Amino acid sequence: MSVWKKLVTAIKGGATEAAEAVADSQALRILEQEIREARQELRRSDEALTGIMAKRKLARQKVDAIGASINEYEAHARAAMTKENKELALECAQRVAELKNDQQGEQVYLEQFATSEQGLKSNISTAKDRLRQLEQQLDVVKATESVQKAQAAVSSRHSGANTKMKTAVESLDRIKQKQTQRQAELDVAAERAATESGDALARKLESAGITGSRSAGAEDELARILGK
Repeated sequence: MSVWKKLVTAIKGGATEAAEAVADSQALRILEQEIREARQELRRSDEALTGIMAKRKLARQKVDAIGASINEYEAHARAAMTKENKELALECAQRVAELKNDQQGEQVYLEQFATSEQGLKSNISTAKDRLRQLEQQLDVVKATESVQKAQAAVSSRHSGANTKMKTAVESLDRIKQKQTQRQAELDVAAERAATESGDALARKLESAGITGSRSAGAEDELARILGK
């Protein structure tokens, strides 16, 4: 295979994949449109069936009317023969023959209409059953789609909530660390303040001669030594 043929094949494959991706993303919408179109076709089939049934009814009426005429002219023929009017009886018989030909032609139409009516009724009934099943399946698919979307949304929110919770915990830890650091600094400052305050007081007591140590003089040391 040449490079150009491979390229064309790759392009066709990419176009097919893109078309399938679009079809998958719009699957429910496409299915609903197909069901609407099928329902419209069934309505047209019902209209056609109504027309055929009307024609079959008219053909039946015509066959029956011709049959009534045949019975009438047969009676006329018998009546003519009763009166020994063979010529009139033959005319009536001729009329009966013509009517029977007409009746046979109408009977053919009647049978054709009846056959078409039965076949169309069966096909429409089957199509309606299939359409009803398809509509039920569509309801199930739409319900499943809604549930899955809800589950995906909940999962997404849960994931987002976990992320936000993790961020909040990290923020709380940082705040606690800063508070601990600040408390430690405050404790040190307090300790230093207390120490500085004690040193100041000690200096004041020493200056007043109340506390403080003085260097022992020679007399004091001699008295201590002699005391031993």
